[in-house]
Amino acid sequence: MNMMHIDLGPSVVAVAMFILLSPGLLFQMPARTRLMEFGNMYTSAISILIHAVLYFCIYTILVVTIGIHIHT
Repeated sequence: MNMMHIDLGPSVVAVAMFILLSPGLLFQMPARTRLMEFGNMYTSAISILIHAVLYFCIYTILVVTIGIHIHT
């Protein structure tokens, strides 16, 4: 019997980072009056763009460079 092995690492990293890097949840950069605010639950277009770039960079480092794998 051939068992399939599924790599859940990239999916788990993507979901966790999407939750944690949502603008305004933990931090927002840039904020309305400062460079960075924590837990303000607001967002803006430039903040979404900056968080998307951060998301891409950190995701690439974790999944491609370090190679996080969760096999089932």
